[in-house]
Amino acid sequence: MPELPEVETVCRGLRRLIVDKKVVQVTHDTPRSFPNAPSDVSEFVIGATIVAVRRRAKVLMIDLDSQYTLLIHLKMTGQLVFIQAGHAPPLAPEVISDASLRPLKFAQGTSTNQSGELRFGAGHPSDSLVNSLPDKSTRVEITFSDGSKLFFNDQRKFGWMRLYPTNDVPNIEFMRKVGPEPLEAGFTAEQFRERFRRRARTTIKAALLDQTVIAGVGNIYADESLWMAQIHPTSRVGDLPDTKFQQLYTSLREVMNLSIEQGGSSNSTYRDAEGNKGSYMQYAKVFRREGQPCYRCGTIIVKSRVAGRGTHTCPVCQVE
Repeated sequence: MPELPEVETVCRGLRRLIVDKKVVQVTHDTPRSFPNAPSDVSEFVIGATIVAVRRRAKVLMIDLDSQYTLLIHLKMTGQLVFIQAGHAPPLAPEVISDASLRPLKFAQGTSTNQSGELRFGAGHPSDSLVNSLPDKSTRVEITFSDGSKLFFNDQRKFGWMRLYPTNDVPNIEFMRKVGPEPLEAGFTAEQFRERFRRRARTTIKAALLDQTVIAGVGNIYADESLWMAQIHPTSRVGDLPDTKFQQLYTSLREVMNLSIEQGGSSNSTYRDAEGNKGSYMQYAKVFRREGQPCYRCGTIIVKSRVAGRGTHTCPVCQVE
């Protein structure tokens, strides 16, 4: 399942490309992926203009000027692919120069787009990211008034695109329960520490993975931030001093920001529209490095199971 940096990568790309576009047609192949009443789609989606693209935890939100929002969860095998057919206009200079967007690979005139189409996509690494669409994995196809299209592809049909009144989104059960965004400017180290203190008897890794504590952290960034902060994954939250929470707060934000900058991880889920993997994993210090020396002390990294997940640890740097 995607983690926060991967979903943020999708969010930033779509925000540049689909805001201000008007929806003229929506088709879907199964109610499981698009569980919305046709009358609601006709009234609140068709003819509406996109006003914003947002993210909360691992959920994407496409806001419409009809005061309705499409919530999208990619789950395990979901993709979003935007295609502007024909000779797309050149990208604005601020898009090209924005370092945080370089990994998104806005593809124009590449070998897969000989007609000069502009293509952006992210998600599960199947050929649907680069081949002609729609295909057999396409669940939803949204057509805009300028002829561009947004495709929601999902091989296993676990993902979904649901329509809600925008004002009701904060009241959805998931939104009420999910914890704060770890990268928000106003989310302080003190608030971070207090969120975890409520799980005093829990292992620190289990608490990091708990979406009600903080939002969007998965296995990769839990392992990476714990290694950076020199905290053993099985340490009990209640046993950690305040100084360790300060280190973990700083470490988590650092690894997540780096991953967003690099377009996400290359764990077997996320690729861009040219089929390239995100490049964060070349910077990984511990995740999937079992049997290799620790970058900090040279001790061999070990893999164990903590909180039901494969966990990578340096047995010397991260003492329980």
